[in-house]
Amino acid sequence: MPHGGYRQLKSFQLSQLIYDLTVRFVELFIDSRSRTCDQMVQAARSGRQNIAEGSQASGTSKKTELKLTGVARASLEELRLDYEDFLRQNNLPQWEMHDSRRQKLIDARCQNLQDLKNWINGPDGRNGPSGHQSTTPEVAANAALVLLGVACALLDRQINRLAADFETTGGFTERLYRIRKQKRSGEREESISSTIVHQVHKTR
Repeated sequence: MPHGGYRQLKSFQLSQLIYDLTVRFVELFIDSRSRTCDQMVQAARSGRQNIAEGSQASGTSKKTELKLTGVARASLEELRLDYEDFLRQNNLPQWEMHDSRRQKLIDARCQNLQDLKNWINGPDGRNGPSGHQSTTPEVAANAALVLLGVACALLDRQINRLAADFETTGGFTERLYRIRKQKRSGEREESISSTIVHQVHKTR
């Protein structure tokens, strides 16, 4: 079955940007000796890697693709909590849903880390609604949360679609299982029929 092509998935592209941002973020703002540093990088990496692995596995098993995409979603949710913790523990505000910077970042459609750096350091990223400049860690963490929110929403839709596809058709492995099951069922029926015919002949 057609599979792979994960580099074309919006969820993968966004997860890769989140991974690059997280690697840079922990270098700047998280103590390298802390466990949080490694956990955040690993969660970001897991999100990206499992999307890719799931897409690649879809050629043989839709069930595996669905499972790995779910793992990616869970990893990004874990990372989202880490960024929220960072803001809370450092007494930095988390942008409200109506904050204009959220939509401005989404509309910017950053393709790579440099695009994101330009946005963070530009007027849209640094100037809050009141016109006061925000600190770089605040903007970086909130930008990560905005991107994570979009990525998680994309993965939720992706998981729903994969679940529907799996229920309807499954993948190569699932189809092969059904064929083998049908074949074994047919062989059992044939065996039972042969036994009945044999018993009938014996009683005559």
